Amino acid sequence: MLCNECGKNEANVHFTQIINGKKTESHLCDECAKKNQSFSNFSMENLFSAMLNNTFGGSTTYLPTKSCPNCGMTYEQFRSVGKFGCSGCIDTFKPKLLPAIKNIQGYNSHVGKIPKRAGGNYKLQKDLERLKSELKQMIDQEEYEKAAELRDKIRELENK
Repeated sequence: MLCNECGKNEANVHFTQIINGKKTESHLCDECAKKNQSFSNFSMENLFSAMLNNTFGGSTTYLPTKSCPNCGMTYEQFRSVGKFGCSGCIDTFKPKLLPAIKNIQGYNSHVGKIPKRAGGNYKLQKDLERLKSELKQMIDQEEYEKAAELRDKIRELENK
């Protein structure tokens, strides 16, 4: 498909806009898309920032005053920028992020399909976690025979 603007280059930027129920589509090449102002403000950071602001209604009364101990970024700065200052921000702001993530995707943790190439390792890790949890529970309940069986299963899985 050729660019709607120049008609010369291959269109690889596709933009759909719906205003008052009317749908308009633009198919542009990279050069024309860069010239067009409506595409220049799009970024994943802006999208995530808008989702966070929409999730919390733009209200800032509930926000914590603490900042990230590594980079000093506050939650309000994160909400306006849409990206973290460092990896420590995730742990610092996790209690405020979980409701937003749940609202955006419907869950706090992964519940979808597992790719086949990663499925074996992922399933193995989950099985090990489950067995270790059961082992701890059996030890707490002083069920040592069952605990020994679980220990052996754990060793067998770890050797795989």
